[in-house]
Amino acid sequence: MSTFDIADITESLHAVRREWRESQNRSQEPGGREFPSREALEQVVEQLKAALFPMRLGPYDLRQESEDFFVAHQLDAALHALLGQVALELRYSRRHTGGEGGNIQTDALAATRAFAQSLPQIRRLLDTDVLAAYQGDPAARGVDEVLLCYPGVLAMIHHRLAHRLYQLGLVLLARIVAELAHSQTGIDIHPGAQIGAGFFIDHGTGVVIGETAVIGQRVRLYQAVTLGAKSFPADENGYPQKSLLRHPVVQDDVVIYAGATILGRVTLGQGAVIGGNVWVTHDVPPGGHVTQAISREGLPHQPSAAVQKDCL
Repeated sequence: MSTFDIADITESLHAVRREWRESQNRSQEPGGREFPSREALEQVVEQLKAALFPMRLGPYDLRQESEDFFVAHQLDAALHALLGQVALELRYSRRHTGGEGGNIQTDALAATRAFAQSLPQIRRLLDTDVLAAYQGDPAARGVDEVLLCYPGVLAMIHHRLAHRLYQLGLVLLARIVAELAHSQTGIDIHPGAQIGAGFFIDHGTGVVIGETAVIGQRVRLYQAVTLGAKSFPADENGYPQKSLLRHPVVQDDVVIYAGATILGRVTLGQGAVIGGNVWVTHDVPPGGHVTQAISREGLPHQPSAAVQKDCL
């Protein structure tokens, strides 16, 4: 007899899986893996990061004269592996959501090629993010330090890749790529979020950016900032409705300090400054400031927000 009753547990788990598949009308599905692999995508992302920044995120012994050869090798391996994962997602989504037919391999190849063609533009956007981090942090001594050490930059590398996958309709792949960064950095950016050039997340831990958030250029966030939804209208079954515009719009040159929570489809106007630990659920005009009430010497801190320029 097994010390841990392996046979009985295995049989029970089989029964649970069968019950779940029957409840989801999946009992007649063909065998084999039916959806993308987190492990395979993690390797793809590491290869793409090395191809984007070979002399910084590539192997320690890479020489510049071999740079193009290395990049070509990484791209070839990453894109062929990605092609397989794209095909898995397309097959999975069309089987379970009743999507349009077509040739899976042909469509997967077209999507992977479109993603590959985007990589130079992704690199250009990431250069602006790296530069924004260097210019925005007095502790940074160089762009190389920023690229190698800053969790906000790592999160943005993942986001720029994930957002392109999201644009191509590969939502599951995009979510996996985003969650790989979330697990490493504590920064949670939904791949649907639209983020302009020169974006900088300082420190980063606890930052949350929702799916329909729109962020302009040269925006700076600090740790524990939330760009979230205020409410979730329900459908006829009582579940939250999908695909509604429910997250903030942040215009160019906005700064949001640590712990601020911005909820709903509100607009933070160009150049606005949102102070630490405030709660914002209304539009803020261009150049507006929202700050915590100033504590006077000898008086207890007032928790209400002091708002300038009629921000709330």
